[in-house]
Amino acid sequence: MAEKKTAAKKNDAAAETFSAEERAAMKERAKELKASARRASLAEKAAQAEADVLAKIEEFPEPDRTMAERIHAIVKESAPSLEPKLWYGMPSYALDGKVVCFFQNADKFKARYATLGFNDTARLDDGDMWPTAYALDQMTPEVEARIAELVKRAAG
Repeated sequence: MAEKKTAAKKNDAAAETFSAEERAAMKERAKELKASARRASLAEKAAQAEADVLAKIEEFPEPDRTMAERIHAIVKESAPSLEPKLWYGMPSYALDGKVVCFFQNADKFKARYATLGFNDTARLDDGDMWPTAYALDQMTPEVEARIAELVKRAAG
């Protein structure tokens, strides 16, 4: 009985520590890992991973959906070595299984803007300090060109 009380206290502590959106993202990540483990071949995994990314993008409200579609196209064109995959319920692009960049829709954490983020595997180092995330308000030709440049650099 004491074990049940301890588990309940841990769940209560987790509920207070993480927001509902953060807990949902963690649950999505657990589902992603389980689904990935069930797939057989590398080709099958890659095809399903891209289908999962495209399906997730379709769920986004506008204007995030259009931005995510453009980012997906830009990444595939600018850095074909990056593989699409879901990462905490977000479209992301990985090199050798490690996420390089990701798109976080504004609605995910109730933010006022979408974000294009880069992980530490991205090769964006520039001196002692550099940006690893960019707020996205709308896609213009200038923004698309900047994204293409960043993604190429990040992929190495």
